[in-house]
Amino acid sequence: MTGEEAEPLKIRNYITSMGKKLLLFVISVLILSLLVFYISRLSPGDPLVSYYGDRVEKMSTQEREWARERLGLNNPIYVQYIRWLQNVLEGNFGISYKYKMDVTEVIGGRIINTLLLGGIGFVFIFLLAPVLGIVCAWHEDKLPDRILCRIGTVTGCIPEFWLSLVLILIFAVFLRWLPSSGAYTIGAEHDAADRVRHLLLPLAVVVMSHLWYYAYMIRNKLLSEIRADYVLLARMKGLRKSQVMLGHCLPNVAPAYFSIMAISVPHILGGTYVVETVFSYPGIGTLIYESARYQDYNLLMLLSLLTGITVIFCNMLAQTISERIDPRIRSEEEGSLREVKEQ
Repeated sequence: MTGEEAEPLKIRNYITSMGKKLLLFVISVLILSLLVFYISRLSPGDPLVSYYGDRVEKMSTQEREWARERLGLNNPIYVQYIRWLQNVLEGNFGISYKYKMDVTEVIGGRIINTLLLGGIGFVFIFLLAPVLGIVCAWHEDKLPDRILCRIGTVTGCIPEFWLSLVLILIFAVFLRWLPSSGAYTIGAEHDAADRVRHLLLPLAVVVMSHLWYYAYMIRNKLLSEIRADYVLLARMKGLRKSQVMLGHCLPNVAPAYFSIMAISVPHILGGTYVVETVFSYPGIGTLIYESARYQDYNLLMLLSLLTGITVIFCNMLAQTISERIDPRIRSEEEGSLREVKEQ
């Protein structure tokens, strides 16, 4: 096959691959929405309590039926789902039963806090994990490696909620250096220094809970590369250890690391939700807890979809990164597509 013939085939393969991923993405989101919709409706609890509060106890049977009819809760679940899906396709996600306002407005006031906490935490983990991994691999089985491994194992195994409580007890209760809850002091929402003080403890928990997991992966992958035959050959040619590790081993580990970090976004995001709940940090995590607790169906649906879309997208992104960076994966996929076309 000539180069001119191979180029259109490569473009067609790329379009076919992206089309399959897009179709899989849409199907996955639809299945997720259907499952969350049914499970939330079948779970115990009365959404009228979320909407009307204590007034529900004083309602008669007729008033309760009218209220449920008004919220569209008397129809069969599949009818409710179809109606909800139609509204979503029109850009209408409904109102929050608890907050009595559009769910997009409710989320809009919280999502910045979650992005700030989770985003900064992800950047710290992304930058520090390779550094710790390189240090441990460089000093394999020596004192720095053993100390970092033990500290990392302890911090990585402690649950986020327990670590959060310990830090609150030390730095907020005993030492009184940092606040124990909230994203800012009341009336100081525009004070950057105050926001940083409120962010320190939750951010420390997010980073400490996830950092060593990815640093340990980098350490092991680097050690595996160091023991490869090409490293022995490079050392025999006179290359220094730093040149081999940073110039050869680290670039070979980079594709796997980028893929791992793409997959890690949902992992870190889930930890962020837990930390937000413990610190009463006004973000998406506390909002998910409230929406599930009060049967705030419309808010719960949108939050679950946003989280699910993030997880699905990041997994697909990790696969795409691996295919584009690692030529072996890309060639295998192109070969399989070529065989399908020939059949």
